[in-house]
Amino acid sequence: MTKTRNNHYVPQWYQQGFFEPGQNTYSYLDLSPPQHTLPDGRVVTENSRFVSPTSRAFCQRDLYSTFFGTSVVDEIERKLFGDIDIRGAHAVRAFAGEDAGEWRRHFTTFFEYLDIQKIRTPKGLDWLSAQYPRLTQNDLMFEMQGIRMMHCTIWVEGVREIVSAQDADVKFIVSDHPVTIYNYAVPPGANAYPNEPSIASKGSQTIFPLNRDFCLILTNLEYAEDHSANPLEKRTFAGNYRNSIVRTDALIRTRTLTSDEVIRINRVLKARAKRYIAAGKEEWLHPDMSSAEPWADLRNVFLPPKNGLWHFGGEMYASFESGEVYYQDAFGRTEKEREFLKKEPPSKPPHVRALCGCGSGRAFGVCCERKPVALRPTWVERSIRERNLMLFKGISEILGITQDRDWVTVRREITDEKIRDAYGVYSALWPRDTNLLAMLPKPDGAARVIYTGVLHPSAISRCALGLSLYFDELLIEHPFLHPETVNKSFSPLEHPKMYRQEFIKSVALFTMMMPLVERGLVTLFPDPCNFDFHLRDQMFEMAQVRSKGLKVDPEEEAGFMDMMKEEHKRAMLLLPRETLRHQVLRDSPELDEMAVEAVLDGFHRLRQRDPLAVLQEGSLEGGEDGGQLTPFKMAPNFEITMYLAQATGSCIVTDSVFRWRELMVAAERGRLGIPPLAQLRASMERADFAFPYDVQEISALAERAVLGGYPDIMRKILKYLSTLSARGSKPNFEASLNAEFERIQALTASIAMKSAAHLPKGRISCLWPLGGIQDNTVNRLLLMSSSEHHLGSVPMALFVKR
Repeated sequence: MTKTRNNHYVPQWYQQGFFEPGQNTYSYLDLSPPQHTLPDGRVVTENSRFVSPTSRAFCQRDLYSTFFGTSVVDEIERKLFGDIDIRGAHAVRAFAGEDAGEWRRHFTTFFEYLDIQKIRTPKGLDWLSAQYPRLTQNDLMFEMQGIRMMHCTIWVEGVREIVSAQDADVKFIVSDHPVTIYNYAVPPGANAYPNEPSIASKGSQTIFPLNRDFCLILTNLEYAEDHSANPLEKRTFAGNYRNSIVRTDALIRTRTLTSDEVIRINRVLKARAKRYIAAGKEEWLHPDMSSAEPWADLRNVFLPPKNGLWHFGGEMYASFESGEVYYQDAFGRTEKEREFLKKEPPSKPPHVRALCGCGSGRAFGVCCERKPVALRPTWVERSIRERNLMLFKGISEILGITQDRDWVTVRREITDEKIRDAYGVYSALWPRDTNLLAMLPKPDGAARVIYTGVLHPSAISRCALGLSLYFDELLIEHPFLHPETVNKSFSPLEHPKMYRQEFIKSVALFTMMMPLVERGLVTLFPDPCNFDFHLRDQMFEMAQVRSKGLKVDPEEEAGFMDMMKEEHKRAMLLLPRETLRHQVLRDSPELDEMAVEAVLDGFHRLRQRDPLAVLQEGSLEGGEDGGQLTPFKMAPNFEITMYLAQATGSCIVTDSVFRWRELMVAAERGRLGIPPLAQLRASMERADFAFPYDVQEISALAERAVLGGYPDIMRKILKYLSTLSARGSKPNFEASLNAEFERIQALTASIAMKSAAHLPKGRISCLWPLGGIQDNTVNRLLLMSSSEHHLGSVPMALFVKR
């Protein structure tokens, strides 16, 4: 079979829509014609204008080909784009027509085609490639398919308008990047090629000529309703890959443009092209010669008429046979806004000693003052720290946790209503429509670390909490399960009795870490999959593919089997007294009644002495079949750990052998050369590090800055590793880093010797490959989540062994 290697990135059927009547060619302009140097030194430029049929225009050899050895495969051209173009041709022609029934029938296909057309061009593929540290041609084709449909939700939730050039003497042109983004605040040159304004920005409008006479304009609702909206600010609830209900027949078709207005649109199309444009007449190829007004002034031609906006936005309610009612607001949110979570940002920057508006609890001068606005966590919502403080206050009031009440009394008085109320507070503080990435810190030069390991009170203190002394900020996943993300049959709001054991562990872990949370040393973040089910589904699928062949041996994990034995003992102690009596008599039939009662009383005392044990009788009767739901959480998993580390500019630390093995496999897969900082790595791996486990002791050490030199050197290491690939190694700087580390280590050892406190020690292993730890699937997750400020790879990972 003949291979299809001459790939049309603008389909021929689409190009034919721009021919003048009776013609089968059009005028073609090369914006960057090749140049040649003659023997005498003169430079000549090839002809930039020519007439071309569709077969020779907007195509490139092997643009979509994949290569396996010497074999060339053209399946993407034949199968993927062959199918999309057949369906897309019908959809584009339907929207160029006026039959609302055809719009509805081809609605999904139309936006599917629009999305892939934006990515499939040379400029689109250059943009996609730039989102990853390194991609082969085969990788690029794989990722192109992986992010399909990424823009569709935002597009369909906006205002849809088709303008007409039927009465104008000038018609629309076609470019080599026909799905074009216009934002009046981002002129050509403001974004380095191949970047365009984000479609999620309020002022960004998507322009797509359907043919010579009709052009589609998609406008974000907030900007359409209020032209003074900040054009560079993200639209409300700008998530991708969401389910959303929209009117498929809502379309504004009332505007007929003049020739001058068509010229302005053509000017934008030409400005955003990579190299080629074409038109039915040669004079239409130079709209920039007829339109000289400032870029921002072009926006008037793109604004939809106010009297057509009533078709879009508003609230929707849908009733189902089950009695449930689905709600959606104008931006696709399925829950009402919670006013108590919103904040009014200050009209001017606060004083340097005033509390920072991001809610970190630190002064503005040492927090966000020097950060660009784009790298600050949001100032218009309660921060992660503020929500944790609110949750702690709520749980303390519900359970009656005070300084004069012991933990045994608190546990004894826990009721199912209190469990339901506590999970209700958590749910209220974390709505399903939360934009978690906007609340998390960004890569801003701070030394952050994300912990991945077992989230259990007896495990988290072994090394994780002590890590907060070595970095500016320690990120740990929240122990509380989000009740709105599980089936109602297993929800703590519906069946709180099932959660008695899990609730006690979560409360114990949460309250234990709160002093560090309040100081800003620890950030307890919720699972990002709680707010993005597409992220969750993609993560599960990626983890299943990645983990094939990986073996988990619980015996390898330090302390894991002891922890599981303790969990088993707690489960046994949950048995009713009569059941325990039968078991005692079965195992020790020689005991008399008094001895049996003494054993049972001993079991009761064990339950009281164990801070994680449930004290209520009948706890195994919860739910439909009884029992306690006790999930085991080693979180975040590999994909989400990498995702969050790149999103926040963090390194990764774990005490899990299994997780460390996953990180090493990823680092080896993308290895570029000899790892840097060999001398420093050797010094760190033979050093003893203090890992205090008592929260009060950690707070005291932080207050006295006993380990104060470590965050500074960690910042330097992370910065050096993050820029190493682009800048190259600096042997003298590497040597100075090692010397600085040894000075800090010696000073810390001297202080520890003078201190009366005994600080538990641990060793670390370092993983900092050249180019960082990187996985294409994780970069795809970040791209799908509309992350705009993240690292291309994780610069460093550490394994801690006590």
